[in-house]
Amino acid sequence: MDHRISRRAKASAAALGVALLIPTVAAATPAAAATPAVSCTSAKSGLAAKLKKDITAALANRKGTVAVGVYDRSTKTTCTLRATSAYDSASTVKVTVLATLLWDAKKHNRLLTGTESSLATAMITKSDNTATSKLWKQLGVTKIKGFLAAAKMTKTVPGSGGYWGLTQENVNDEQKLLQLITAKNSVLSDNSRAYIQKLMGKVISSQRWGTPAGAPSTVSVHVKNGWLQRSTHGWRVHSLGTFNGAGHDYMISVLTQDNSTMSYGVTTIQNVAKAVHKDLVPTTAKTALYLPTGKPTEAFVATPPQG
Repeated sequence: MDHRISRRAKASAAALGVALLIPTVAAATPAAAATPAVSCTSAKSGLAAKLKKDITAALANRKGTVAVGVYDRSTKTTCTLRATSAYDSASTVKVTVLATLLWDAKKHNRLLTGTESSLATAMITKSDNTATSKLWKQLGVTKIKGFLAAAKMTKTVPGSGGYWGLTQENVNDEQKLLQLITAKNSVLSDNSRAYIQKLMGKVISSQRWGTPAGAPSTVSVHVKNGWLQRSTHGWRVHSLGTFNGAGHDYMISVLTQDNSTMSYGVTTIQNVAKAVHKDLVPTTAKTALYLPTGKPTEAFVATPPQG
């Protein structure tokens, strides 16, 4: 049967004053982009739902764009939010620089020189930018890319023109890095992993903010933070942390941008961290919780003019 409407039929209908009901195809209306939701899985009953609820609550009414990664080996728990979104790294890339240095030294079967050790210590514990620039230049982007490939950090893009603070990173890759630092693998030697954790455990007090907030005294704390203000997306404020003890072995990455001030971003990160620590590690009323500095600082990394 031919479902097309002929001219003659249209004319007849018009003569009789009959309205033809011609089917039309509605124009597709693009759906509004849904706000990403926290996603959690866990081998421990009820833990995933609790973390999802509490991380979501910690971010309620907070402005800015936040990406979160949580992984606990002991309970096989993972939480993510905007895990594939790219952010300017600021000083968090310094962990990648140190890992590259150690990875390259391992390839050449050598120890770090005294100068390299001094630069690495300043870069991590004090977030020294000059030390970072020297190591970045010494390594070169080719070696840094080589480490990223070995670490399967496939979405991390080194900053160009020597601007290491503009390296593009995401939560997925930062969590891969933290996992390499905290468990035996073929990329980093056991000594290298221990060295990175030792330096991240000795960060000066004014820079020990962010993911350690609310960590119980029963776990060891290792942290590296970063911040950067640019003309677009305001303040980027980030924190990477690894935690071990009380039967748990976990890591937290929080990357943020579009913050009005550095302090605002720090508070957002610490709200998330407190929720994660509380849910992962049971405490008693007598357990002391980590209280971060009330005056957080970081090194202000170089960016191009009008950056």
